[in-house]
Amino acid sequence: MGRLRAKSDYEDIRNARILENQERLASLGLKKTVSELRSIVSSAKSAKIQERKCRHTLPRISLPLRRSDRLKQISLDSTPVHDLISYRRSNRLKGKVVQSLKFESKEVGEKIKKRPANAPLVEIDDFDHRLSPDASARRCNSKGRGSVYDPVYGICCHFCRQKKLCGEEDCKRCGNLDMDEPCIGKTDCSVCHSSNGVFCRACLKVRYGEEMEEVIENKKWMCPHCVEKKGTNPYWICNSSLCLKKRKMAPTGLAIYRAREMGYESVAHLLMDELKRANR
Repeated sequence: MGRLRAKSDYEDIRNARILENQERLASLGLKKTVSELRSIVSSAKSAKIQERKCRHTLPRISLPLRRSDRLKQISLDSTPVHDLISYRRSNRLKGKVVQSLKFESKEVGEKIKKRPANAPLVEIDDFDHRLSPDASARRCNSKGRGSVYDPVYGICCHFCRQKKLCGEEDCKRCGNLDMDEPCIGKTDCSVCHSSNGVFCRACLKVRYGEEMEEVIENKKWMCPHCVEKKGTNPYWICNSSLCLKKRKMAPTGLAIYRAREMGYESVAHLLMDELKRANR
């Protein structure tokens, strides 16, 4: 009973103190101020929530699309081609009309002779294509792949896919831009005469272990694709990234360093040995 009585006395004192505090706040006018502050805070919170909801419903501001000059139909710079020959720009961007490279077949008696892949026919309309003095001076700086990119007379290597003029000093096609002459810095397969058999000097040596001079002297030289097709050299394949992807094999990248460390002549010899061991 003593404990209950003490608890009841405490609650009575507490309630009396609460009433006293409320009366004091009312006499000072603070009770109204507290209620007003609470209403302001609640209204601010509701306004912020409403603003968040409105953000999702507001229409997005449409900005102008970033389009190229070709799509905007703006005329491009009409600088002569020989002044831009050192830049890697397509003829479409240069505003010039150049038809795509194609092979020409000529009838010789009853046989049809196909134009070699290292001397493709080029048809040029209405402008004189020539090398600038700077490009002529730089052409032979790199004998392996050439130093000058040329979208018209340059012949694309099947492996590195660099459409450059070759770096051979005696090449009449790349030096004099004579399209009726073959490029002596690019190979041509005696069987398919296709772009699959076109390799520059550097790729031919590094990737397949062959010298350009030996290929030029060998009139019956066959590209890796034709060698594989005829089966004359088992496991000999083309190791370009395009061909390896068709085989669902990963491109080798800079495998020449690994091949030479292991004593192989080229990347093709390394792959040939690996394929032999895999099929044992």
